[in-house]
Amino acid sequence: MELFRIKKDIPFMSYGRLTSTISLITFIISIVFLSFKGLNLGVDFTGGTLMEVSYSHPADIDKIRQVMDKIDLKDTTVQNFGTSKDVLIRLPIRQDLSIAQLSEKVSAALIESDKDTKIQRVESVGSQVGEELYANGALALLLVCFGIIAYLALRFEWRFAVAAVIANMHDVIIILGFFAFFQWEFNLTVLAAILAVLGYSVNESVVVFDRVRENFKKMRKANVVEVIDNAITRTMSRTVITHLMTQTMVCSMLFFGGETLHNFALALTIGILFGIYSSVLVACPVAMWLGVSQRNLGQDQPKEDTSQEINP
Repeated sequence: MELFRIKKDIPFMSYGRLTSTISLITFIISIVFLSFKGLNLGVDFTGGTLMEVSYSHPADIDKIRQVMDKIDLKDTTVQNFGTSKDVLIRLPIRQDLSIAQLSEKVSAALIESDKDTKIQRVESVGSQVGEELYANGALALLLVCFGIIAYLALRFEWRFAVAAVIANMHDVIIILGFFAFFQWEFNLTVLAAILAVLGYSVNESVVVFDRVRENFKKMRKANVVEVIDNAITRTMSRTVITHLMTQTMVCSMLFFGGETLHNFALALTIGILFGIYSSVLVACPVAMWLGVSQRNLGQDQPKEDTSQEINP
């Protein structure tokens, strides 16, 4: 199925240096934000208690902070959550109080200061569990990267594997950079979204790389740039349909899925948008610069072949 058919190949590789430079700058900026601002880790990773409180009127954040100070919880983070009537409270672990005692103490203090206070949810994670989740999450991310390298190296060759991993790491770091810059909460659902983006992005790279390999068989006299440009152009209709449908579903979660799915959908949205870009304008130029060719892919150049174009 094709929504449209492009007859003339688009010279994507002629913009390779420009797009790679933009990607490198974006990558470096994301690294800077991660280094200096860091991720706003949720209680899934840090341990502690997360409380969601709502009111029938706009919440007074300063008043809530004063209530926290009165009960000796000065390290508590209080912020609006979704609307002006909803408040998110992050409580650090207290050695002298259990998680249940701490949440009860805060709930009682808030209700005493305002009878209209409604506790919507309370989530608690111990510090040891948080550290284990952080370590296991990092390990999962690492294993996924190794799996991608092994799969692409076996299916294609190492140049494509390296190019795809560079593109995928580009997507992951940029997602993390967004979360570091805006200080959005980074929790297990966001980590799940990043792992999903890795698989999604590599699938797009495989589609393009597969067409590149086919083109090397059919476009015997074409150079590498022409082969890659043709491969990207011929897969554009499929790319538009796939990503449009996926983004529609993710946007429905983003706008109508509630706070539980909000950051998950947000990470997916960023990952899908940059995944399209990186699979075409990062992975392909890198593969070209690494020297991918017919000979590297095991394709022998025939003595005579007048076929230079692919039939659509």
